[in-house]
Amino acid sequence: MWKEAIETAMETVKRNAIQHPGLFPHISNELRYEWGQNNDWIDGFYTGMMWLSYEYSGQEFFKQTASEQLHAFEHRLENHIALDHHDIGFLYSLSAVAEWKITGNVEARQLALRAADKLVSRFREGFGAIQAWGMEDDPENGGRIIIDCLMNLPLLYWAHLETGNSSYYDIAEKHAQKSLRFLIRGDGSSYHTFYFDRLQGNALRGGTHQGFQDGSTWSRGQSWGVYGFALSYRYTKNEIYLDTAKRMARFFIDHLPEDHVSYWDFDDVVEQGTPRDSSATAITACGILELLELMPEDDSDRDYLRAALLRMMESLVDNYSTRNIENAEGLIQHGSYHVRGGQAPDNYMIWGDYYYLEALVRMDKGIKGYW
Repeated sequence: MWKEAIETAMETVKRNAIQHPGLFPHISNELRYEWGQNNDWIDGFYTGMMWLSYEYSGQEFFKQTASEQLHAFEHRLENHIALDHHDIGFLYSLSAVAEWKITGNVEARQLALRAADKLVSRFREGFGAIQAWGMEDDPENGGRIIIDCLMNLPLLYWAHLETGNSSYYDIAEKHAQKSLRFLIRGDGSSYHTFYFDRLQGNALRGGTHQGFQDGSTWSRGQSWGVYGFALSYRYTKNEIYLDTAKRMARFFIDHLPEDHVSYWDFDDVVEQGTPRDSSATAITACGILELLELMPEDDSDRDYLRAALLRMMESLVDNYSTRNIENAEGLIQHGSYHVRGGQAPDNYMIWGDYYYLEALVRMDKGIKGYW
């Protein structure tokens, strides 16, 4: 089952690359991608899919395409194109770090380290975390953190291992601790964002940007937490991160509908037409795979998590994948971007495609992502 899903997914990835050379898929409100330049926070996922496809198949086409895309990431960093945000790990872990790990390209390693420095520059001493969006003096976002950023911390952990420079590790750890304390609730649910006084560091309030309301649990934010804290445990071996990732995974699983694929927010009223977010389920599946590798063999949660993983992935393949849709540009249907903002509430999400493929190749051949 996994092999067939992977092979059809790789056919889609290759067809997209042939039909749109040198371009990157951006989210649209039509049932397709909008193809353009490397200038969005999501562009690393496309390159990451090339590397996953190369590792799985050995086809030189994927390696060559991914390597050619590295130039766009270098140009973007050198010219600071749309990089006033925390998503630098999403961009450069899946492009530069991936290429260094797979091919040993020294230029890719150097680019990844420069990207890590760019992410470090977004750490704010005033409130002890990485600022999500905007400039340091931004009146709205100057003191804001975001749960998504947990997935960018592996770039810093990796930079620490490569260089021995402890400042990378220290900043990643400080941000993880701040996220743990202020973004995760006692029942294992999560805030999307949290606000601090940017100068004094005082905690102000939890909130959301893309969720249903400030106190709700946005399903994709929850999934970032599952995978993000699991990865922080991988690098730090701090047991509290492992426990947090498991609690967040249990909350996610326990709030799934009958087909095991999440709605866009766990607190929205479910009725006909309520948007799903298949991408959140794909991310959580990857997080569970990470947890299963890291957890002790006698952990009582293993069977529960493994069974949930299989139900989620079987549903994504059977009910949400595009394997039987001719010329589809995405890999899984019914992802959502920004429901309240009216931006692609039901469409292909390139990050959903990436995590769907990452989960599949890890389940079939043990190939991890590049975090």
